[in-house]
Amino acid sequence: MHSDHENGVDRRTLLMGAGAASLAAPLMGARAPGNSPKPNVLLIYMDDQTHRSLGFLNNPEVRTPHLDRLARRGTTFTHAFNQGAWSGAVCIPSRAMLISGLTVWHSEHRLNEVPLWGEWFQQHGYNTFMTGKWHNGDETLHRCFGEIGPHAGGFLPSLPDTPEPSNDAYFRPSPGNNWRPDDMSRGGHWMNVDGTIVHSSERWASAAVDYLDRHAKRSDKKPFFMHVAFHAPHDPRQCPKAFLDMYPIEKISVPPNFQPEHPFDQGDSRVRDELLTPFPRTEEAVRLHRHEYYALLSHVDSQIGRILDHLDATGLTSDTFVLFSSDHGLAVGEHGLMGKQNLYEHSIRIPLIMAGPKIPPGAIQDALVYQSGLFPTACDLCGLATPKSVEHKSMAPLLRKGSRSKGYSHIYGGYMRLQRMVRNHEWKLILYPPAGRTQLFHIATDPWELHDLSGDPRHAETIANLKLCLRELQAELGDTLEIS
Repeated sequence: MHSDHENGVDRRTLLMGAGAASLAAPLMGARAPGNSPKPNVLLIYMDDQTHRSLGFLNNPEVRTPHLDRLARRGTTFTHAFNQGAWSGAVCIPSRAMLISGLTVWHSEHRLNEVPLWGEWFQQHGYNTFMTGKWHNGDETLHRCFGEIGPHAGGFLPSLPDTPEPSNDAYFRPSPGNNWRPDDMSRGGHWMNVDGTIVHSSERWASAAVDYLDRHAKRSDKKPFFMHVAFHAPHDPRQCPKAFLDMYPIEKISVPPNFQPEHPFDQGDSRVRDELLTPFPRTEEAVRLHRHEYYALLSHVDSQIGRILDHLDATGLTSDTFVLFSSDHGLAVGEHGLMGKQNLYEHSIRIPLIMAGPKIPPGAIQDALVYQSGLFPTACDLCGLATPKSVEHKSMAPLLRKGSRSKGYSHIYGGYMRLQRMVRNHEWKLILYPPAGRTQLFHIATDPWELHDLSGDPRHAETIANLKLCLRELQAELGDTLEIS
């Protein structure tokens, strides 16, 4: 990795923005405009999947064979980020940015003013379909998709088996709590569909497979844009016992940045996500929840495999761009935290894989990007104009083999009016204005964010430079929070 100074990159400039369409054109294969259909787009979107959760890439403890094979067919981005959140339910702003291409603070109030991803593709000759999680309101859902399959809201609550509120998915492990992830009577991911209990991931995958079958029989020859939004691996982390058995609890590693509690109140220390385990955290609790997290990841991976297999079976793989990512990450025991209401790497950095016509297979791309750039990226890959309202930049130039395009020099992060962050490939600064706290990490050599260097006077100039950069990014993004 190189510092931004070495790369000669201005910290406010995204070098991959200009000429995106021309750079993307070779990725579309041999199609001649007007002579054959545009490519299809399959967007697979996860909930709470942290970046360090792909077996082939960075965590051999997790088994994700189908995502591994998708990566072999395409390009994996190792430094994709969620730009932030104006809500404790971080998935809402993340998904608002995804479907609109707006930056974080604009996405809160402007969804009804701009064309949305599915809406735009419909206007450009695409059939559109969605199944799974939707967390941005019914109006946007119906604007985005011409066909809406089975879907559910942002959270799938699991039911306790007694009136005692502690006897559910929260505060585990604790004495007397008998909640089990394979208990199909508890609701949550276990859904009653016409009298049969079906896991949410299986239900959404089946809807996707059915749509592919219907598409293959269509006579209109229109391409499709399909959005499959899994609730997994969001809690309650339920899945069949066979997948739980793949991860014996005693063999689960405790992350090196484990702490019994976060060293200070970061602003949302008792939000719902943080109540999944008792305080202080224990290694036993972290192993339990990571055991269930990994099992659910492997289960949803198997369902993604069903969809990829059906793309092959219907002969659509060669004409389909598959875009895979998550709305944000999750702590699951890192830094004394369980949730995503923070700006550490485990919560803001997510997996991102793209595969399809002419995308380099088996490639690794370490450019700094926002995953909310998927909308303009899809436009470029499919040869469509990008709406003028889109603020995030396309990643298509980074997919061109041998391209000299680069990502952002600095990544911005904001969580409500509680936390702010800026990072490049070398340094990361986190500010907590209400708490009056600062953290500085040399992220290039300290990827687990173990050593806060903010108190070292030798790094005062680095902090000052990063704060200057952060203020400039705040001005660009419409962030009015004052930082000192």
